[in-house]
Amino acid sequence: MEKNKRRRAIIIGLTAAVVCCAVFGALVLSKVVKLNHPRGLKGADISSYQGTADWSKLSQNMDFAFIKATEGSSHTDERFDYNFKGAREAGLYAGAYHFFSFDSPGKTQAENFISAMEATGMTDGMLPPVIDVEPYGEYLKQPKPAEEVLPELEDMISAIEEKYGCKPVIYCTGKAYKLYKAGFEGCKLWERNVYYRPLHNDWSFWQYTDTEVLEGYSGDEKYIDMNVFCGDEEELKAMCISTK
Repeated sequence: MEKNKRRRAIIIGLTAAVVCCAVFGALVLSKVVKLNHPRGLKGADISSYQGTADWSKLSQNMDFAFIKATEGSSHTDERFDYNFKGAREAGLYAGAYHFFSFDSPGKTQAENFISAMEATGMTDGMLPPVIDVEPYGEYLKQPKPAEEVLPELEDMISAIEEKYGCKPVIYCTGKAYKLYKAGFEGCKLWERNVYYRPLHNDWSFWQYTDTEVLEGYSGDEKYIDMNVFCGDEEELKAMCISTK
């Protein structure tokens, strides 16, 4: 009898532990429970999805910002000029990023990005340009082969380096890192992982959450992405480029 009681107690305990683990895992995956609480210099990446930003307010909650500039060979984010100038004028370390298209030549993508940057008249002292490389749409299930992506990516990297005197930062998901890492050589890395710290130490920036809510913007998107820099302010300042 006692043996059966002990067996039942063990089974009940194990079942409860499994249920608790499953519930905790579900809460983490749904981002109700957040495991990422890094220390260091923090910054947002922002686009037109966040609507109109009040940089005098928004800048109080961060040290740096990356603004979406362009996508592919022809698209420019409608809030780019306003956001980039607003971030710079608010005194933030600021840079801009380009969403890389797998269906467009790297050279013309670079031309699109550079054109948008030069139109701001505020490139001197900015953080290095960023190329956002991540599978999207149909490429989420069937990623484009590295042998097709890397030549175009390398063309864009070369054009940006020629224009601004530095290699761009590469933003990537874990999946993109595995697929296209060979094309990131010499570039600083900005990795997205909203569940846990990246499993390697190659990163300079880490996007640790995509569900932050801050005061200072009012768009269709409720949340804003937040990032941390792997270094101190002197190191962040040293990354800024001179275009004069």
